[in-house]
Amino acid sequence: MRTEPLRGASPLLVPGDPYSVVVLLQGYAEPEGVGDAVRADGSVTLVLPQTRGPASSHRKSQRGSGGAEAALEEAACGPILVDTGGPWAREALLRALAGQGVAPGDVTLVVGTHGHSDHIGNLGLFPGAALLVSHDFCLPGGRYLPHGLGEGQPLRLGPGLEVWATPGHGGQRDVSVVVAGTALGTVVVAGDVFERDGDEDSWQALSEDPAAQERSRKRVLVVADVVVPGHGPPFRVLREAAQTETEGGGNSEQEPVVGERSPPRTDQPREGLDSCKP
Repeated sequence: MRTEPLRGASPLLVPGDPYSVVVLLQGYAEPEGVGDAVRADGSVTLVLPQTRGPASSHRKSQRGSGGAEAALEEAACGPILVDTGGPWAREALLRALAGQGVAPGDVTLVVGTHGHSDHIGNLGLFPGAALLVSHDFCLPGGRYLPHGLGEGQPLRLGPGLEVWATPGHGGQRDVSVVVAGTALGTVVVAGDVFERDGDEDSWQALSEDPAAQERSRKRVLVVADVVVPGHGPPFRVLREAAQTETEGGGNSEQEPVVGERSPPRTDQPREGLDSCKP
């Protein structure tokens, strides 16, 4: 297995069905000045269902008395933002969302991979969205719901869309978002489980629990075809082909199918997303 940067302009779109992934802002971490000072911000990613109704209809149903599982699946019917960057990136985030035709009020779920300021610094832009920040899940207005998220026990948001517990970097409550069925396979938005491609010699120094993070990294690499790290460009995970190219294999070297804008929205029902119809 090896990794390589995913080529493409920013914002980078990986189309999919039933969900597409758009990396709105690429995170970074750069030394600045003398000593150990670093200028940094986290990656911001948009997950777009191909079928969605008005955001107002999702918020109305979220006021019901259902449990966390039903509320999460309902929230995932609209645009999902994974991390928000720091407050200093507010205007860049708003511009990036507008470039995809998404207003802050359209976002129905915000997932914060962990509680560091460069990843959840703009939660205030989304008062109408459900929030899953680390392991805390609440509906608009501050109604918190218990759930069963844990290592080996993901939260299902929709067909091929899950939240995984990936502890280590920020302690025991970090999460990642796993999106299957894209044009490049499975995309894992991993927060700071991976700082960047090729971080093998540096991530341990930033980890609160290196042993747990090592487990999380291994779990992610087993399933991921693309990883969106916390502080660098997305990268591909390339594995040895099971067959030779003459036998129909060799697809690990295919050119990625990426773009810059989200695919057109459709309101036609798709299998597995009936609950998202307006």
